[in-house]
Parts: sequence; structure tokens; C-alpha cells
Amino acid sequence: MLCDICHKNIATVHLTEIMDDKIMEFHICQECARLKAEELKQHLSISEFLSNLTIQEDLDKKLKDIRCSFCGITFYDFKKKGRLGCANCYFTFKDQLFPIIKKVHSTTQHKGKFPPTVKEEIIVDKKLAILRERLKKAIQIEAYEEAAMIRDQIKELKKKEKSENV
Repeated sequence: MLCDICHKNIATVHLTEIMDDKIMEFHICQECARLKAEELKQHLSISEFLSNLTIQEDLDKKLKDIRCSFCGITFYDFKKKGRLGCANCYFTFKDQLFPIIKKVHSTTQHKGKFPPTVKEEIIVDKKLAILRERLKKAIQIEAYEEAAMIRDQIKELKKKEKSENV
């Protein structure tokens, strides 16, 4: 099969583009694939993506002065590079990162699985927090039977936690 772009070389790369709900498939050669990749890099940049997500654009002047005390990176540097310098940056730029994280992940709380190295007590605390929130909502909508079941689940978890600590 010949390349759909240059019609000279053998197609070794198969590319699928979705534009305006239309799926287009291209079969292209290595050289045209390299040119297409360069074209895509110009159109899609992670740093541009992240900088477009920031809610408050006028913070640049103020944020240039704020530096991470550990690695020295500024929020402006993060926006430019698309990467933080260290784990401490998450604390330094917490107020600026929360809106970005919320927009990307639609939440700022971990809702997935925990790795096996996470201590059991952290998992129990997370489960208790979720159950307490469900209890609060059940009481608000006056679903008292459900609230009673959730209350019992909370008691059971607390009992297990106490017995494991002894």
C-alpha cells in the first residue's frame, strides 16, 4: 500500500484522526509520519494546554515572585515547561494547581484504588470519610433507613479499627 500523502513510499504508519465527529484513517510512510508529528507538536503543546486551563491570568506578575523553597521553580516556569520541579511545589503552588487539577480530573480527591504499600489505617480513614459524607446526604434527603445502615457500617469500621490497634 502506498502512502496516502506522498503516493511514493510504502505506508508503514497507520494514523486515525477524529475531526468534527468524523473518523479519517491515513496510511502513511515514515517520512510523512515524521512531518505529521512535527505538525501536531506545533498544534498541541502540553504547556499551552495547561496555561489555557489557568483561571486567573492576571496572577503572572504576583506568581513570578513566588518560588518553591526547595527547588526554586516559579509558577510561571511551571506554565512554560508543563512540569513541577519537586514534590514541595504541590504545596507551594497549591492555590494555583487546585483549579487546574479540578478541571482536568473533575475532582481534587483521590477516588481510585490504593497501592499495596499504603497503610491500612489510611484506607480505613478514607472509607470512613466517604461513609460520613453518604450519611450526611442520606439525612439531608431524609432517607433514614439508608442513614441507619450507613451509621452501622461506620460503627463496624470503627470497631474493626479499634480491634486491629489493640
